Amino acid sequence: MPEQSQSVTEARTAATDAPPAGGVSRRALLGTAGATGLALGAAGAGVGYAAAPAQATPLSSVGSDRAMFHGKHQPGITEGLQARGHLVAFDLAAGAGRTEAAALLRRWSATAERLMAGEPMTQDDTDVARDAGPSSLTVTFGFGNSFFSRTGLEKQRPSALDPLPDFSSDHLDTSRSNGDLWVQIGADDALVAFHALRAIQKDAGSAAKVRWQMNGFNRTPGATTHPMTARNLMGQLDGTRNPKPTDSDFGRRIFVPASGSSDPAWMANGSYAVVRRIRMLLDDWEKLSLAAQENVIGRKKSNGAPLSGGTETTPMDLDKARADGEYVVPVNAHARITRPDQNGGAAILRRPFSYHDGIDADGTPDAGLLFVCWQADPLRGFVPLQRKLDRGDALSQYIRHEASGLFAVPGGAAAGEYVGQRLLEG
Repeated sequence: MPEQSQSVTEARTAATDAPPAGGVSRRALLGTAGATGLALGAAGAGVGYAAAPAQATPLSSVGSDRAMFHGKHQPGITEGLQARGHLVAFDLAAGAGRTEAAALLRRWSATAERLMAGEPMTQDDTDVARDAGPSSLTVTFGFGNSFFSRTGLEKQRPSALDPLPDFSSDHLDTSRSNGDLWVQIGADDALVAFHALRAIQKDAGSAAKVRWQMNGFNRTPGATTHPMTARNLMGQLDGTRNPKPTDSDFGRRIFVPASGSSDPAWMANGSYAVVRRIRMLLDDWEKLSLAAQENVIGRKKSNGAPLSGGTETTPMDLDKARADGEYVVPVNAHARITRPDQNGGAAILRRPFSYHDGIDADGTPDAGLLFVCWQADPLRGFVPLQRKLDRGDALSQYIRHEASGLFAVPGGAAAGEYVGQRLLEG
């Protein structure tokens, strides 16, 4: 569970008030409800998404925030952490191949574009998100290693998509790992996120079936007095050293370049997502004293500052020693081991969700982290970091990796394109 995790930016892109072409936005509908009330009797039951009056009540800031579907990169990578997330993998149905996959990605892209704009589905909308705005909804699509043999596109499979090596901390459930196709959904409203999940599942139709699905959450925007690094279920600030878009080498580390890369051309401006379900052994963790927890991580629990002193953003002094000669930041502290300068510059962009899937019969919580990290090359990003952690991270005895996946996530779709079009029609 490498330390580099932080919402990349706290800024949100606000939605416009104008309804998009081809439909009236959920924002407009909320304005109708706020100004006049919705007629839900016999006369109004069949109206559906009605136009807003001239004087509409605007959405709150959380509801109005909007991410863009079309762009150089897919959404859901550099946006800030979202309050609710769903990760879902699909396998193509028996007999489905390249043609069916192309039709599916076309449907999925059209649906994602509409929902991210705050519009309903074109037909059979469930009305789950009827009263909400876009709420920073993002939908991201990726391809697993097995997708290419299923579609006869083996020659287009990137070498970076080779299976991840085994790690000593792995206790993987293969039924909840990998998959032909992967979809990441995030939003700042739980109903908006579920609405998108249900729409994506319905769009799959007979072309693909769900292989596994996981639900996650983060702190809701506005819950703290000021923007700050998120906390995980261990109570630690989780994300202090995440690379930032303002870093001079951010693009090189996170995204496949448009030229000069060994990756196939269809991956230009794309990225690779490593997905891990990491269970936190919270009963064991919570038995530790505060000082012991801080020594495991190498940072203060209260404010994320390194044990060597300063604030959260102060560079860690790895050479600082106590009077007894021991390092202030222990040699096996998680934050020490994951520093890029201790790993040949290896860096990942972490964008995780916490999860809680209930309580086992013995009272043990099934909870932890849906770890999602992004990099231009997993063999230079996640793999060297995880190997280093495997060899002596103090945190390893308090976590367990239970599921894993690696997915090639192509660049964003241009206007008029669907995600993956350059692969499937190239």
